[in-house]
Amino acid sequence: MNIEKSRRRSRRRRQGAAIKTAAARTAHYRQLKHPFQPQKVFSDDEIVAIHQTALQVLEELGLKVLLPEAREILAAAGAIVKEDMVYIGRDMVESALATAPVSIRLRAANPAREQIYENGALIFVAGSGCPNVTDLERGRRPGNMEAFEETLKLCQSFDVIHQFGPSVEPQDIPVNLRHYATTRAQLVLGDKPTYVFARGRGQVQDSFEIIRLGLNLSDQEFENGVWVSTVINTNSPRMLDLPMAQGIIDFARAGQMTIITPFCLAGAMAPVTVAGALTLQHAESLAGITLAQMTRAGAPVSYGGFSSNVDMKSGSPAFGTPEHVKLQLGSGQLARLTGLPWRSATGSASNIPDMQAATETDMALWGAMMANATLVIHSAGWLEGGLSFGYEKFINDVEALQILAELCQPTQASAAEIGLDALRDVEPGGHFFSTQHTMERYQDAFYRPLVADLRNYGAWVDAGSQTSAERATGVWKQVLRDYEPPDDSALIAERVASFIESRKAAGGASPLE
Repeated sequence: MNIEKSRRRSRRRRQGAAIKTAAARTAHYRQLKHPFQPQKVFSDDEIVAIHQTALQVLEELGLKVLLPEAREILAAAGAIVKEDMVYIGRDMVESALATAPVSIRLRAANPAREQIYENGALIFVAGSGCPNVTDLERGRRPGNMEAFEETLKLCQSFDVIHQFGPSVEPQDIPVNLRHYATTRAQLVLGDKPTYVFARGRGQVQDSFEIIRLGLNLSDQEFENGVWVSTVINTNSPRMLDLPMAQGIIDFARAGQMTIITPFCLAGAMAPVTVAGALTLQHAESLAGITLAQMTRAGAPVSYGGFSSNVDMKSGSPAFGTPEHVKLQLGSGQLARLTGLPWRSATGSASNIPDMQAATETDMALWGAMMANATLVIHSAGWLEGGLSFGYEKFINDVEALQILAELCQPTQASAAEIGLDALRDVEPGGHFFSTQHTMERYQDAFYRPLVADLRNYGAWVDAGSQTSAERATGVWKQVLRDYEPPDDSALIAERVASFIESRKAAGGASPLE
């Protein structure tokens, strides 16, 4: 017993040195892999039945395709075309799935920010496509270029946000000129993989050229790498409109990635059942993938699913519901059946960053995790069913994302980690605060919250009794104050300036062209 006490005293004398030499915690959030095996909501036989029924929908019911060029491409590949209805055979779908790549390298201005888009990878994108922004200091307001740039800076500042998306619509810029400002801003303010809306051939080609010029790429270098992606939303049920069909074609020809994503709300644009909604989603996604591959075999393309349910009383979309999660799990099963990587999404119908907002988003995040989604869009900041990007919501969501990212970090069980010496050090009823095992690790042992307040009630009151949203205000303001542009920012701006000015002087590009 005296020997053991002497050992404990010796260890405690070494604690001061341990405190001085303990390393600061280093988090690795830039490239994540799913830590858990994917879960199922349907049996394998049921998933095959959904897949076969989706093929039957394409063959017998068909898809309305509004773009003549898309109908011509599909007809040349063997589809039956009757006016604007296209009937796609299962042999065409099988051929498309055979040529679609299962692993896609998403390039970025900073190679350290690149992502490998494949099954098993986990990529987060912030809330996207919001016409409004909101924060506790300035209130709710229409999106403008200032807000677009601020949200880009926020996304650039957190490694757990892996790729840029169209966070906010800058409505103070005419739509025929908007793509110049948004594409330029992504290159100048950040160094992550970029996004471009498929809003007409002219805008897409302009945006491609800005990226090529900004990153100093030759035509061949641009076409041989995936430098930009877009989301293609079908018009459920069973319709592909002009800009979306044209986007699939233009991106495929340029070797850039399309993420084919039906937005199927069960009970509204899709059957009210989970299986029925998934059948429609699957058919529409397969149709888009087929068009991409018939345009250019091997074109980078992603399976996509963003399906949830509506509130049957109001007709409003709902998110983070049990049905949303079941649809995510089923989408993952269907994507794995095709062999392709796939995109999911979170969401929130709440109007403010409250408990409802957090619960809806967090439940959908866990749905995406259990379903092993490759890409999770709307992961941070999405409010009002996508009508607003919330700054406080973004910060609180980033907290959740960083916790999930911590689960992706390896957890060891070596003899040193198990810590038998620490167990010997502490007698029954004691504590581990002062053991050598703790002192050597405490600075790096646990995740440090970004916005959560772990103080007791009295300390919280003394600090101002702030809610998590109020604390988040201070966080986003500090992040924007501390933001610094990438090293090549000024050079990139110089490279694209003359092209953008000449195109703007020529009137820009209409989203309908």
